[in-house]
Amino acid sequence: MPAFAYSARTAEGAPESGTLEAAGRREALAALRARGLRVADLREAGGAEAAKARDGEPAPDASLRLPFLESLDDLVRGGLSAGEAVRLLSQRLRTGPLRALCAHVWARLGEGQSLSSALATLPAVFDSHTVHLVAAGEATGSLQGVLGRLIRHFTEQAEFRQRLVRAMIYPLVICIVAAGVVAFFVLFLLPRLRPLLDSLGGELPLSARILVALAELAVAGFPAALVAAAVGWAWLRRRRRTEAGRAATDAALLRVPLLGTLATRIAVLNFCETLASLLENGVTTAQALRMAEKSAPNRAIRARLRAATDRVLEGEGLARALGRTGVFPSLLLDRITVAEQTGNLAPGLRDVARSYRAQLDRWLGALANTFSTVVLVAAFALVGLIAFAIVSAVFSVGFRL
Repeated sequence: MPAFAYSARTAEGAPESGTLEAAGRREALAALRARGLRVADLREAGGAEAAKARDGEPAPDASLRLPFLESLDDLVRGGLSAGEAVRLLSQRLRTGPLRALCAHVWARLGEGQSLSSALATLPAVFDSHTVHLVAAGEATGSLQGVLGRLIRHFTEQAEFRQRLVRAMIYPLVICIVAAGVVAFFVLFLLPRLRPLLDSLGGELPLSARILVALAELAVAGFPAALVAAAVGWAWLRRRRRTEAGRAATDAALLRVPLLGTLATRIAVLNFCETLASLLENGVTTAQALRMAEKSAPNRAIRARLRAATDRVLEGEGLARALGRTGVFPSLLLDRITVAEQTGNLAPGLRDVARSYRAQLDRWLGALANTFSTVVLVAAFALVGLIAFAIVSAVFSVGFRL
């Protein structure tokens, strides 16, 4: 039986808090009221963890957001109300985290909460952006349109993340293969060839001596490098536990070549897409800007966007305020200016985000191809040097014999 944490006041006005077990939220409310308590807050103990299925299923997470919205949209377009759609999903789905999610939302709807309020009880799954848009759809009677736009927004984000991962996989595989080949020559082959060459006498050629010295240095320095990497990783994780540490490391990331450019472009894309989605669904400009600024993963860029939002709310134009951040390209700002002046900000931002996404895809593809080529050439050059050093050493010893 689930446990509920509550805070209430007695008939005399004294505060009281604690936990109690009940079959559901409604039963918990009835039990507290029967004791003469005026309930101020009642929530299932453990927050999102309480949404776990009772048979040990894992708690829902953000990966379930898009499948839930797609399933809900299918039923709503079929003519069902949102409440009936959630009830049907909670009954038809038998196992898995999605069933636990639907059961949790249906339990909240059964207690009289709205759909947006029910989704807000699962912050690990539904962010404020989703909750606000669903609330706007409920208020205006356009929930089906809101669900469609949310699905399109999150689908585009998921596809972009997949393209980003695919663009990085090939260079990563090339690096691993190249490192494995070099490690085989330096750490396995050379240590076995050197005793043979030494036993034959004579002095090794310069290329072979350099190669042997590098191999010894690599063998001696590898444990130290491994320890240094572990210590650095532990320090970075500890540093990022605080908000100030995260802001400092994010600011440092922006100064790293390529990585800083990638972080900046992703933040710009997320901001434009989120702001367009919010404005299209009727959210006020002030609320949309406040929520869109939080879409930037990098906290240093998020702080600049927050300052830009403050200037917009003080009366400055959006394009001019965003230009002060130093992260938006000039051409993109010009297009936002045109959209702002023509009164078509939401469609203009959607077009800007679409074209900017295409540019980012092309940039990532070119970067991945260039990086892969550089790694391959470097690996082949190093392997060639190793082969030349070994062959020259063998021939040098052979001629002396």
